[in-house]
Amino acid sequence: MVRADRQGQHRTAFEKNKRRILLTQNVCGICGKPVDKTLKAPDPLSPVIDHIVPISKGGHPSSLDNLQLAHWQCNLQKSDKLYASGFKKKPQVIGNRNLPQSLDWSRYRGG
Repeated sequence: MVRADRQGQHRTAFEKNKRRILLTQNVCGICGKPVDKTLKAPDPLSPVIDHIVPISKGGHPSSLDNLQLAHWQCNLQKSDKLYASGFKKKPQVIGNRNLPQSLDWSRYRGG
């Protein structure tokens, strides 16, 4: 069976988004290291487009939100696993009780 990003309606959108990613991204979305776009396959560090959520796990085949730049070897090791999002830290809200006490309030005079 041929993947959805390699045939049919998603093929054109995938190719368009692939070109966009190759122009705008410079870091591997899996390992976080720079990608040398001058390298060609089968070099292990050559650039490829990775599906963040694999198509086999329900990921969209051509959505820009589901595509990222990656090294060929990183993408090969990731395979169809879903752990890629674990590499990216989610923003964390810290309450003011957790912040360090940096001011000396003993000298404060209310005005």
